[in-house]
Amino acid sequence: MIYLDNSATTRVLPEAADAAYRAMTEQFYNPASAYRPAVAAEKAVELARANLAAALGCSPGELLFTSGGTESNNMAITGVLKPIRGKKRIVTTAGEHPSVYEVFRSLEGASETEVAFVGLNADGTVNLGKLEEALSEDTVLVSVMHVNNEVGAINDLDAISSLIKQRAPGALLHSDGVQAFCKLPFGKNAADLYSISAHKFHAPKGVGALFVKNGTKFSGGQIGGGQERNLRSGTTNVPGILALDTALSQYRANQAQWIANMRACKLRLWENLSRLPDVFLVGPAPEAGAPHILNVSFPGVRGEVLVNALSERAIYVSTGSACSTHKKGQNRIHAAMGISSARAEGALRLSLCPFNTVEEMDEAAAVLLEQVSFLRRFQRR
Repeated sequence: MIYLDNSATTRVLPEAADAAYRAMTEQFYNPASAYRPAVAAEKAVELARANLAAALGCSPGELLFTSGGTESNNMAITGVLKPIRGKKRIVTTAGEHPSVYEVFRSLEGASETEVAFVGLNADGTVNLGKLEEALSEDTVLVSVMHVNNEVGAINDLDAISSLIKQRAPGALLHSDGVQAFCKLPFGKNAADLYSISAHKFHAPKGVGALFVKNGTKFSGGQIGGGQERNLRSGTTNVPGILALDTALSQYRANQAQWIANMRACKLRLWENLSRLPDVFLVGPAPEAGAPHILNVSFPGVRGEVLVNALSERAIYVSTGSACSTHKKGQNRIHAAMGISSARAEGALRLSLCPFNTVEEMDEAAAVLLEQVSFLRRFQRR
């Protein structure tokens, strides 16, 4: 089996699974309780928060644990907008993940809220010129993803933040960092709010975090028992948080080597695939984008057909975001990049993890080239 759909989800590290198992069977106490074992569980959660803060270059008090990227993105947007009264403008890009894009769409037509969608460059990055045009003094929130989940384009958050300070100094910058965290060097970035999801870096599904910069007017999300400083109520997911912490510790210890391996595999895969006639790269140059995402188009063959053909050989890839798989119609991100319908229809997303090998890239490419050559014989002329 060759798994090349790591942008959809990753295999949980054995160490992370063990941490979750121990938390479920030994450290199962509710950290909101007052007795000693529960207090120990709370301390373990706070240590995990401190470790995550160190990786993000922030203080532990600026982090809220959530159920994952979708909740973090939703809460970032609604939590900023709720306290604001009067006319407001919010800006995002046409290439965002559905958990951002659909929230902005839902706000179109809302009273006193103006929504702007900014186009993408041909490589999948946000068009900074169009972003500058979209910013105004009444802009209160800008949301731009750090790494595009479909094509691996990396947005320059420092440049975006600088532009916001010039054109809309009262606006906050939110970034969906789900595909960036751990895959780019650790450290502080320019966003005021930043979302992560644990199952993208070998921890379980159902846990994530949201960074909210100190001083940000933020109303939070779920209401209830007052957990997470009364900003995100709900019983603390101790197994998920401790598994997140364990997976993060592995990435922090091995990040340089793991990134280098993913980049080497990505370059080898593209080198192999580019030998086939009429193969097109979708997104940034392989050496310029995120180390783990390669989007390639094979015009003349539908991406869905290739996914199924490869699956028969135990090679698992996707046509794009798992959160958009069941939605019919043109790929929104490809359309925003100006990709023709023929190329978009034949596109595959191949996403890697640190444990893929160059040998797997050779084998996957050989099967893919074989299948493309075979299926093209039946294309309409």
